[in-house]
Amino acid sequence: MSRLALLLLLALAALPRPAAADIVADVDEHLVGITTGFAGTRILVFGSIDAPGHVVVVVRGPSGPEKLYRKSPVLGVWVNSAALTFVQVPSFYAVASTGPLEEIASESERKRLHLGVDQLELQAVGRVSENLLREWRQALVRAMERAQLYWTEPGEVLLLNDRLFRVTFELPAAVSTGTYLVEAYLFEDGVAVAAQTLPLVVNKVGFEAAIYSFAQQQAPLYGLAAIVVALLAGWIAHLIFRRE
Repeated sequence: MSRLALLLLLALAALPRPAAADIVADVDEHLVGITTGFAGTRILVFGSIDAPGHVVVVVRGPSGPEKLYRKSPVLGVWVNSAALTFVQVPSFYAVASTGPLEEIASESERKRLHLGVDQLELQAVGRVSENLLREWRQALVRAMERAQLYWTEPGEVLLLNDRLFRVTFELPAAVSTGTYLVEAYLFEDGVAVAAQTLPLVVNKVGFEAAIYSFAQQQAPLYGLAAIVVALLAGWIAHLIFRRE
């Protein structure tokens, strides 16, 4: 834990206790900058609770459509034979807790707060049978898990002195840009009695951000520049090989 995070934890512990149960949380970084050499990073979530209970922390990435393909062999070649598009799929999902989710939160609370990958509302475009939709959902979750974008098993929240807590989340290199939500819950008797939501911005910075912005705002010019660069690279390669 960084010295700053430790000082903040001690400051949180010194706060007077309000009458109702409460949870106070924060992250060590509210902005994650993605550069050309970005290889992932760690996010520390820490805070305090003022009553006995369990802590659950969730990190959700920005949601959007996700298209999934199914491959089948055709004449000895694997090709896309079917596809299904899901709407509002979280680009990242991770949950950590001080114990098993099934023992901390009731089934209705897990469903209401979407705690656990199995509680995510992954809806498909169009009409699909429930059995087929279940298969596609499982395939989607497996793909996101392989990319280290989904935690199918909850991580561990460390509870210190029954009041201070901390947990570290790993963001892989493949994370999407956008505003993430960090949600911290305090549970008592299977029910969330306090909650706090924090923003976490993941964005491109530096030269890569400038290129990305130019490509988005000046698409025709960016395409023309890409063609010129490709032609120039080919011409230089031709000169090099001709000399050899």
